[in-house]
Amino acid sequence: MEAKDGDGGPARRVAAELRRRIAEGGLRPGDRVPSTRRIVNEFGVAMATASRALALLREEGLIVTIPGSGSVVKAPQPDTPPVAPDRPRPLTRGRIVATAIALADREGADAISIRLLAGRLGVTPMTLSRHVAGRDELELLMIRAVFRSEPLSNVAPEGWRAQLEEVCRSQWRLYRRHPWLAELLSVLRPAPVPEAMEHSERTLRALAQLGLTGTERWRAALALPALVRGLALTVVDELRTARETRMHTAEWWTAMEGEILQRFQTGRFPYLAAMEADEVIDDLDGLFELSLRCHLDGLAGLAGTRGRR
Repeated sequence: MEAKDGDGGPARRVAAELRRRIAEGGLRPGDRVPSTRRIVNEFGVAMATASRALALLREEGLIVTIPGSGSVVKAPQPDTPPVAPDRPRPLTRGRIVATAIALADREGADAISIRLLAGRLGVTPMTLSRHVAGRDELELLMIRAVFRSEPLSNVAPEGWRAQLEEVCRSQWRLYRRHPWLAELLSVLRPAPVPEAMEHSERTLRALAQLGLTGTERWRAALALPALVRGLALTVVDELRTARETRMHTAEWWTAMEGEILQRFQTGRFPYLAAMEADEVIDDLDGLFELSLRCHLDGLAGLAGTRGRR
């Protein structure tokens, strides 16, 4: 009966309470709104009702769902007065790259197309080719521009662990801002991009302090960026799936709830049944930090065994 949601239905009552918290400042722009599981516990409603309440707020433009971060309060858009049309901006390589990055940020790596980019810039593909030879060159220019936007510190932090944390966290932030970057980069066939090569150089310099063998250093230097990129590709997959299915992660879990509960009721999966899955799924940043900490702890342990030999 609860699934029926008229004007005074349970989903609308939950949405009204969350709407009130947003209006009164209890939930500010950028704050995470309660997850579906928290709504279930707080309001005593079904998972489907909690999901519907969040969908109502999303439809009203009050919240947005960010893969890996959950649903957050949307920042209000400032009113912009109408302005007189500007003169046509000159077509430069910098403008082309900036437009390509903005396009890929919105629509993913599949949107990186000379023809599509030319349309966005209001020029012909032939005109664009006078500045960029093709997609391969465009992708290299995009990668360089993104890495230049967040250079590593001029002076490396003290200690190998702090140096590796700086490199990995910098890469994670870049992937989070530009998910398509994970699809363009390769761990085993890296493009000779000086700005990205600085990350490899800093990584190898830090690993050299651990007393590892040459083979171990190379493996560690490959494993670290592979760890970060692997987590970033999880975000890419979710963004693509959400675009194709028009269903966010929380909505998918709600749709699958009945089938999952049937599996849990068999008693074969007690540990899975006890997990607060939605809290973990909505916190990929926390997952990254845990993965990085465990990996660096492992390197520290390996270095310790070297010192005792």
